Formats: sequence, structure tokens, C-alpha cells
Amino acid sequence: MLEFRLLKDVRCGIGESPVWDDRRQILFFIDIKAPAIHSIRLDGTEHRVWTMPKVVGSIGLGASGRLVVALERTIAVFDPESESLEVLAEIDGEPASNRLNDGKVGPDGAFWIGSMDDRPQKEPRGSLYRVDGGGRVTRVLEHACLVSNGLAWSADGRTMFHSDSRGPWIDRYDFEPSSGRLANRMRIATLDEAMGRPDGGACDAEGFYWSSGVSAGRLNRISRDGEILASYPVPVPAPTMPCFCGDDLKTLVITSLKPDNPDVLASAPQSGSLFIASSPVAGARIERWADA
Repeated sequence: MLEFRLLKDVRCGIGESPVWDDRRQILFFIDIKAPAIHSIRLDGTEHRVWTMPKVVGSIGLGASGRLVVALERTIAVFDPESESLEVLAEIDGEPASNRLNDGKVGPDGAFWIGSMDDRPQKEPRGSLYRVDGGGRVTRVLEHACLVSNGLAWSADGRTMFHSDSRGPWIDRYDFEPSSGRLANRMRIATLDEAMGRPDGGACDAEGFYWSSGVSAGRLNRISRDGEILASYPVPVPAPTMPCFCGDDLKTLVITSLKPDNPDVLASAPQSGSLFIASSPVAGARIERWADA
């Protein structure tokens, strides 16, 4: 079992995109709704908040120590030391109702970022982009999903997982780490509300995929063929993304969101906060964005 405890009572509107910084020994994460970038130590101290000018969908950690940031439909670079925010690239061709969502740095040193239809009645207009360290943007998948989510790579860098939170499905690709080329797309799972619609994801060192079941208050450990091998309850009803942290990558932190339903929120008032547990397995190491 995973025994989650409260790390920090932050109560984000939509807490997301936790990223472990092994050099600074801190965890970065975001609040999409606020919008802001946060950082905190794994003992819950030194909580910092940087307000962002637009909706922030996700972040990645650069080789320089800066963060690559998805802002609505813009890619920016944020320096936590100087607190400077510089626009790097615009994402062109996105429908007006779309915004950027889940993103993560891949084994190729690029920031992979998906988009989503932000309307209540969604259409499959979400795309997937690759942003290299110089800011060059390549559209890899076009109009592939409703809500692009769940990006994660196996420890050997040769498998990429990608989900659609409203699909609700999980796909697996063969991935070429040297070039970022995708091949052999395979739908490995379709998860219902009870099993947990797939939100943010992470991979462990053994090749398994961990998916936040945002509709079911669960964290699911899934095989590369889509079998749920373990399903762990979390303390809040809507977990959003797991992250393996610590020097041995065996500390698991999960973000969450505040449900719109007041009755649900009343029964779980710490929704939107950070929770932490000791993991039985180490996480897969995540590469840094090749900006330096």
C-alpha cells in the first residue's frame, strides 16, 4: 500500500505538473487556475509562489536550471533566481477555444506539450507539440484528442505514454530518444469514471506507468499492455499528477484539484493540496530540457 500524508495544504484550484529538481532539492508545481508556479521542499518548508500573467498548463526543468513554461498558447522561460519570464515561442494554428495543457521533458531533451479544447462541450482538437531547447516548435500530432494529458517515458527512453482525460484512453508509442520520433501507436487502455479517467502520469524504473485517476480518487499502476496492476487510494477525490522525487526517486508526490461540487469539496476540504508517500519502487529519471 501507499500511505499518503499531507505535504502542504495549498488548496490549488488545479494543482498540476510536479517536477523534481535534484540540484535545488525542491519540487516545482503549478496552479493552473491561480495561475502560478510554486516550489517547496519535501519536508513542506520554503514554499514559494510566483504569479504568472496567463493560464499556465505545465512546466519542465531545463539544463540551465530555468523552467520551460506553457502559458495558454505561448512557450516561455522562467528563471526562479532572477524571477524573469521571457516568451520563447508562440504556438500557432490552435483553435481559439484551445489552451496548452500537460507537458513534460522527454528523453530527447525536448519539451513535449499537448493542447486541449477548453470548452465544456469538447471536440477532438487537441494536438501534441515538441519544443526543442532553442524554442523551435514542431507539431507532432494534430487534432488527436480532447484533452492531451499523461505524458511519460519509460526509463530506457524507448516508450512514450500519452493519454486523453476525456477520451478517456491511454496510448503507447515507440520512441526514438535521439530524434524524438514516434512510431507504432497503440491504444492500451480505456478507463471509465470508476477506474479513474487518466490525468497526469509518470513512469517507474521497472517500466510501469502510473496514472492519476482524477475521477476516482485513485493512483493506478499500469503495465505497458494496459493492465491495472495496482490501484492506490489517495486522500482526495481528484488527484491530478504523480511525481517521483528524492535522491533515490522513491518518494512519491501527487497534486490534486478542487472539485466544483460543493458537497464533494466539503467532504474533502484539502482538495487541491499536495500529498506525499514512500514508493515501493523508484521512478524513472526525467531528462532536462536542452536549453544549455
